[in-house]
Amino acid sequence: MSKVSKIGILGGTFDPPHVGHLRLATHFSKALHLDAILLIPSGEPWQKGTGITPAETRLQLTEAAGIDLARAFLYLKISTQVGVDRIEVDRAGPSYAIDTVKALRERFGENASLTWLMGADSLVALPSWNSWEKLSQYVNFAVATRPHYDLKQEITPEVEQFLMNHQTKDATTLEKSAAGLIYIDESLSVDLSSTELRDRLNSSSRSAIASEQIPTHTLEIITNLGLYQ
Repeated sequence: MSKVSKIGILGGTFDPPHVGHLRLATHFSKALHLDAILLIPSGEPWQKGTGITPAETRLQLTEAAGIDLARAFLYLKISTQVGVDRIEVDRAGPSYAIDTVKALRERFGENASLTWLMGADSLVALPSWNSWEKLSQYVNFAVATRPHYDLKQEITPEVEQFLMNHQTKDATTLEKSAAGLIYIDESLSVDLSSTELRDRLNSSSRSAIASEQIPTHTLEIITNLGLYQ
């Protein structure tokens, strides 16, 4: 294959973005030698129910987190470019990953290596995604799980079969593949629960929790807008 662009995709509700998201982005940017990483807040997160912060506000929070991520990359001498994409915010109707990956494949071309980054919980829930079995036609997957986390006890037979068909043990193979592979990384311990963080922000220890778990610029906007109280 001729030289390809290596692009990581980190989608989510980002309600709010937090340090776990940035750690995941940083880890895979280094591990997969990504040329760019896109943070994509969902416009209408159809699986999340009610009470979601408006999409434009979450986009603003994600853009602020992107600033902190880019500064971290500069400090760590990581050459990956950081982008925040409003593709799902601008698209009407429920935000389906399948629609997003199709659009990104069309944008970046058939030779670009596109890799969807996620935590282990998202992998377990993958069969609940719309047209999930078609996603691997358009992207690779890179999954961060906890050390000593027994994924086999959590996954469904559908996901187990998916892994049998697509899993690679070598992260470098994703760099050379446009789509169709899945790599599970057990070296990163990361918590991606924005729901739990929102609950904790309602507690008496809000200030300490916020400063430890939310990127600086994102926290500034949360404070100014009086969110999550």
